[in-house]
Amino acid sequence: MNKSELISSIAEKSNLSKKDAENALNGFLSTIEEALSKREKVQLVGFGTFEVRDRKAREGRNPRNPEEVIKIPASQAPVFRAGKALKESVNK
Repeated sequence: MNKSELISSIAEKSNLSKKDAENALNGFLSTIEEALSKREKVQLVGFGTFEVRDRKAREGRNPRNPEEVIKIPASQAPVFRAGKALKESVNK
């Protein structure tokens, strides 16, 4: 499912126009982005949790030349952890 299909589904299930559904989705996504950029955790009970995790610096291999070792710098990565209700609905 892509973004336009998601917007159509939201509009259909919530009796909103597609434009209102798009605005709601964009607002939801930008709110999560802002919270994660401040390193805040976004927890939706039953659905899941969005958070930022630190990745340590490490050594890797150059894909073009596997003999060459390259240094991968430390970084931060957004992570989603599914909640219990979401896991159960997927595993039905």
